[in-house]
Amino acid sequence: MRDKIDFVILWVDGNDSKWKRRRAFFSPEEKDNGSTENRFRDWGLLRYWFRGAECFAPWVNRIFFVTDGQIPPWLNREHPRLRIVSHEEYIPPQYLPTFNSNVIELWLHRIPELAEQFVLFNDDMYLIAPVASEDFFQKGVPMETALLDMITATDPEDCFPHTELNNFALINSHFNKKDVLRKHGGKFFSMRYGGNLMRNLLLSPFKYFSCFRDSHLPTSHLKSTFTEVWEAEPDVLEQCSANRFRSRSDVSHWLMKDWRICKGEFCPRSTGWGRHFELGMDKITEICRSIERQKYRAVCLNDSADDIDFEEIRACLTKSFERLLPERSQYEEL
Repeated sequence: MRDKIDFVILWVDGNDSKWKRRRAFFSPEEKDNGSTENRFRDWGLLRYWFRGAECFAPWVNRIFFVTDGQIPPWLNREHPRLRIVSHEEYIPPQYLPTFNSNVIELWLHRIPELAEQFVLFNDDMYLIAPVASEDFFQKGVPMETALLDMITATDPEDCFPHTELNNFALINSHFNKKDVLRKHGGKFFSMRYGGNLMRNLLLSPFKYFSCFRDSHLPTSHLKSTFTEVWEAEPDVLEQCSANRFRSRSDVSHWLMKDWRICKGEFCPRSTGWGRHFELGMDKITEICRSIERQKYRAVCLNDSADDIDFEEIRACLTKSFERLLPERSQYEEL
């Protein structure tokens, strides 16, 4: 019998006036770029996430829909595979309310009834073609693309490189890079990585890990890894949990993924199974074509810029998703 695999999706309705008032009440005068308005705006595409899950991953055990008490009016709350989770159910009360996605993700292992194996989606990540459970786990081991990378930034105020540095300061304090590559070289230098394999070869001589490239796609996780990391670094994770908004002192759920990679607890996965896109009019034709032609199994549509033509891009995306997934799912009310 196949082990159960759950999906976890995080969602926030940034247009909700009650939520906006509460966010404004707790908001500091100065926030990092990870807390700008575009990070919270809703594109109105959530129903296509559920349609994709139903159509392309019918094998999923349950879907855990994590929100700050916000529920779309069209969502079928009675669906037997749907579990609606509020932050209060698993995040300690002293850290609530939180508007920091890193905090929301660091405590996921405490969600009641969540399976040991789960796949984490942000609400900008969509399945657009059939996927098998083996795309995420093989014999209980997460699928992963272990590509060495370097941390860089184009904006001194950007909080994301700081988060990666924090993650890997912990990784390097617990793992010796030379030992990791010696023990698990077959997984780091897998032919499944194609042309990206050269990057691993070139970066392997450096003494410390800088970071692993993250594809910004759904992440396969084990609850036990979260527990292990929390037991190893409780003070750091507690400190991060106190940040109501994203901060340069944060760590992220990628720390758990990176931890697993360094332990060799993963199976190499091809780099071409999904694609991360930055939303913008210069990319919208390519994005929509990729969705309609099912060029990838999964896509991330990252909303990282304030000055994009939101309404026009949303209309284009909606049209493409409607062409791909026109039928209402059982997760939608009639």
